[in-house]
Amino acid sequence: MKKRLCGAGVALGVLVTMGVPSAQAAPPDPRPGRSALPLGPSDLTETRTTTTLQPGVTLTRIVRGGEDPALRWTVEVAVPGGDTSPDPDAPPTALKDEASADELAAALERDGFRARVEEVTTPETADYAGGTLGWRVRVGAFGSQSAAASERTRLRAAGYTGTAVYTGWDGDPTARGPWRVDVLTVDPRRFRGSLQASYGPDLENRETTSALSDAAGATAAVNAGFFVLDPRAGAPGDPAGVGVYDGRLLSEPVSGRPGLVIHDNGRRTEVTRFTWRGRVIGRDTSLSLSGVNRVPGLIRNCGGGPGDLPTSSPLHDVTCTNADELVAFTPDYGRRTPQGEGLEAVLDARDRVVELRSPRGGPLPPGGGSVQATGRRVAELTGLAHVGAPLRVGTTLRDRQGRRVSPSPGTDILNAGPELVRDGRLHVTPATDGMVHPDDPSFYYGWVHKRNPRTLAGVDAAGRTVLVTADGRSTDALGLSIVESAGIARALGLRDAVNLDGGGSTTMVVDGDVVNDPSDAAGERPVGDALLVLPRTNRPSPAEPSTQ
Repeated sequence: MKKRLCGAGVALGVLVTMGVPSAQAAPPDPRPGRSALPLGPSDLTETRTTTTLQPGVTLTRIVRGGEDPALRWTVEVAVPGGDTSPDPDAPPTALKDEASADELAAALERDGFRARVEEVTTPETADYAGGTLGWRVRVGAFGSQSAAASERTRLRAAGYTGTAVYTGWDGDPTARGPWRVDVLTVDPRRFRGSLQASYGPDLENRETTSALSDAAGATAAVNAGFFVLDPRAGAPGDPAGVGVYDGRLLSEPVSGRPGLVIHDNGRRTEVTRFTWRGRVIGRDTSLSLSGVNRVPGLIRNCGGGPGDLPTSSPLHDVTCTNADELVAFTPDYGRRTPQGEGLEAVLDARDRVVELRSPRGGPLPPGGGSVQATGRRVAELTGLAHVGAPLRVGTTLRDRQGRRVSPSPGTDILNAGPELVRDGRLHVTPATDGMVHPDDPSFYYGWVHKRNPRTLAGVDAAGRTVLVTADGRSTDALGLSIVESAGIARALGLRDAVNLDGGGSTTMVVDGDVVNDPSDAAGERPVGDALLVLPRTNRPSPAEPSTQ
């Protein structure tokens, strides 16, 4: 994998800040992006190197802190019968109530291990009270990962399971780093290129951020929204939430969750929350739609509609189910629609039914689409769809104020969550966006509380779109908790900001090179979509009409 700090451009300089007061203790500098990052003690050294990539686009590498000899490797002992999710970012089940943690630690002591019980407390957010999440059980303190791995092997031989972890990932505010953060800034006053989302050749397959960037000839790119990873949760690569590309709704929202909205090639960017409604419309009547371009019956991140199990509310990294669904497909989905029991009405480019097929699944006519029904919805579609008859799909997006959203051809919307900053104030919303799992504090602990690689995006008071990646899961870059991510966004001067997909997905590409360090052992992870900075405008903007 190719890596370097930045691509061909003009270096603007290096800012070295020593002993700058933390933004947690003082308001941000009024100059956008000039506050020291609110990470670790206030006396840490912070360096910033800025490069111009093209007119109106800069890349700033921020390095804060350095090697901290107080940080150690340890083995976090897993709760028996924990999570077996195939998602490599799924947090292990690591927290217990205090009595159970004491019991586990006592058993470890009897088997010859030096165990300790630690209470885990988490900060309050806009919609979550914080406080004690639970108690974790850890064994040993080691100077190297290999030593911790050896202890983990010994634990496994004794019948326990656990994970070698670095204490720098815990989120302790006294940790001295290091942190490595890359910031892309797109200034609409000077930017004459294009800022747009790409999902690649189709929605149902994954591509790396660098492949999407190379295919479009992008100057820079970052990974974007959450997506299906496990085939048991749907079609890998399919957006797990709202997806609007070039003004077309190709994936429905997780109801009420936020999206990053890019208007007119980055001339205007915002963060808002979305709901939706869809209808399948025949000659005399219509039916409610369950989804767009996803496998019927599988609702990744939940937040669908009535009848979804276990919930119709957002629940992050959970796949809800519903046996009775009506899902529309466009040619963007892929070469073939999903196969399975049910009925499919196949539509030509003029929205006329050309075929009814059961079981469902197969190719679509050029420019055509389809509607698939499962369970009890089969009878409804049977009564509405007839070969030769018109059948139209209509969808409506609404923002958090309930206003109808009509995306123009120059609008992209990427799914995201939680919110981080709203109107210049910290506004972190893990509970609203489904990151608080009932009866499973380990999920919040691993996903929200602990430090991980993160990708963030937002807009500052000057209207500049800002895209941020923070490396993590290593000793060279500790990563960020969600609350720390919000602090970073505010310190960078963002007026509104939101969290995008992170973990092993976090990737930034500049001039074809991956400039950060993706955390997956295999290297850069294929993702669902990416946000691309292009050197030219390749689609008309309402503000700049095409002359053709």
